[in-house]
Amino acid sequence: MPTQQEKAAAFRALHEGEPFVIPNPWDAGSARVLEALGAEALATTSGGFAMTLGRLDGSVTLDEVAEHVSALAAATSVPLSVDLENGYGADPEDAAAAIIAAATAGAVGGSIEDYDPDSGIYGIEHAAERIAAAVEAASRVDFPFMLTARAENYVRANPDLDDTIARLQAFERAGADVVYAPGLRSADIRAVCEAMTKPVNAIARPDLTLAEIFDAGAQRVSVGGALAYGAMSAMADVARAVLEQGELAGLRVTAPIRDWLAD
Repeated sequence: MPTQQEKAAAFRALHEGEPFVIPNPWDAGSARVLEALGAEALATTSGGFAMTLGRLDGSVTLDEVAEHVSALAAATSVPLSVDLENGYGADPEDAAAAIIAAATAGAVGGSIEDYDPDSGIYGIEHAAERIAAAVEAASRVDFPFMLTARAENYVRANPDLDDTIARLQAFERAGADVVYAPGLRSADIRAVCEAMTKPVNAIARPDLTLAEIFDAGAQRVSVGGALAYGAMSAMADVARAVLEQGELAGLRVTAPIRDWLAD
């Protein structure tokens, strides 16, 4: 198993090479499968993890996330980045504490967003202060922790491209290693990438191809909670057929589970 320092170096190198996909597991088993399928790095999904606890996105604690990260980091040999939501608190100190918790648990990267469930999107100055605090915290760990700064406009009913770009540029100035605005369309991804100097993460969209997202300039593409929700949807379809129709054909397993999970 690679050391955390080796995983961190590999993660940074990925951001300096060809564009890549960073899929999002929701538990240790899905992480093992994604690694077996060829993923070179993984990122947690706050919504997918909350689902495993029987909750909705935004309802987990930092302690629970740290335990989750520890399990995924121990189960896989590839770099792991963590969806740290808003840092589990509005203050810069909260964002800093979340970074330290993720790094201590085994992650080599993490994201902090500029949205609070109670008060909405933070003012740009406050949002940048939070990123600066997270950057300072990351500098105190003994490996190159990669901080991703997220601007949430497009997934919070405020599709303001100019404000999104201004926020991401402020996050770059604050020291973020990667910037990310989930929910962008192809033209907006291109506009963001052209305005940035740091690598840009984009989220996969069913109406775009991977090639289109990479052509727009994204260095990294994640899938968010889509894999987790898709797995739950598939399970529900099979369970519904069993419970409502007595149909058992969907229980047939064809995937090489033993191969994916073998040591």
